[in-house]
Amino acid sequence: MIYLDYQATTPLAPEARDTMLRWLDGPGGTGFGNPHSPHKLGRQAKAAVEFAREQVAALFPAGGKVIFTSGATEAINLAIRGSGKGGTVSVSAIEHAAVLDTARDAGECHVLNVAKNGQCNTKQDLPADTRLVCLMQVNNEIGTIQPTLEWHRKAKENNALYLCDAVQAYGKIEVTGADMIAISAHKFHGPKGVGALWIRDGLDLQEVQTGGGQEHGLRSGTLSPALIAGMGTAAALANEALDQDAEHIEQLWKRAREIFEDWELNGSAEARWHGNLNIRPRGPNGGGLDVNRLMSECREVMFSAGSACASGSGRTSHVLEAIGLPKKLAKTSIRLGFGRYTTLEEIEEAGKVINEAARAQGSL
Repeated sequence: MIYLDYQATTPLAPEARDTMLRWLDGPGGTGFGNPHSPHKLGRQAKAAVEFAREQVAALFPAGGKVIFTSGATEAINLAIRGSGKGGTVSVSAIEHAAVLDTARDAGECHVLNVAKNGQCNTKQDLPADTRLVCLMQVNNEIGTIQPTLEWHRKAKENNALYLCDAVQAYGKIEVTGADMIAISAHKFHGPKGVGALWIRDGLDLQEVQTGGGQEHGLRSGTLSPALIAGMGTAAALANEALDQDAEHIEQLWKRAREIFEDWELNGSAEARWHGNLNIRPRGPNGGGLDVNRLMSECREVMFSAGSACASGSGRTSHVLEAIGLPKKLAKTSIRLGFGRYTTLEEIEEAGKVINEAARAQGSL
């Protein structure tokens, strides 16, 4: 099996798994305590949580606090719903559904257009009553890196807050400045079911999940020391390996571009995280490629026809539509995602299998 779906989830780092096991000890062990209990086991569990909080915070800008959540979706909900009511929430057209759907449900939502290269156009104006701007740092479907600094400035000029979905950026590139930043551990070799919202100092949010008042009174619920400790170890590993991972990704990207030379790249090649290769066959109508058939014929290669959240829905990618691709071309596109544990040999073998299957369809 060759795994090339790193935007959907990443393999759990062995070091993170080892850390987690320490806090999953059952009867006779010492790692199963409730981090909110005052006794020794509780204090040990709390110490593990706070140590992980420091590890996670090290990859964020200075001057903020980390609130642990069940993942980026919960973090985004806390940011959008907890930052105020009324006014308009302005979001880019290529945001993840966690942002788009939450913004629409929370009230008035204004959608910002995106250029053909996959970047959100900075020359457009914000509605006068905009209270929050949401723009991701790296797009999950096409990997384009967004002009976050400019949009952060525009938000400030409009007396609005700025939320950045940094799920695909954290642990890979320097995380941008913002008022609030959402991340998810399983996107940087941590476990699923845990994430965080970073909130800059001086910003007050209202809780949207009531209960015991954990996490500074912003996110009630008993924390999982095992998940959080695993996330902390994954963050520390990413911090240590930032340059090494980036160099490895660049080698894989260059080889992949050679192997898939008969495919058209969706989105910018330069303003892009190079661990994301979103492509379609060259020629009219994407060569008529049937992506579902392609995936069935290449079942030993794990890749995607779009974001994991929308796969199997039959819907055309809203991201590819937003950059101007007709539905026929969007439906012939595939996404290959690779990272730390991907080898050059895997890229070459996957390319051979996918290209042969596409040629058999007459698409290349």
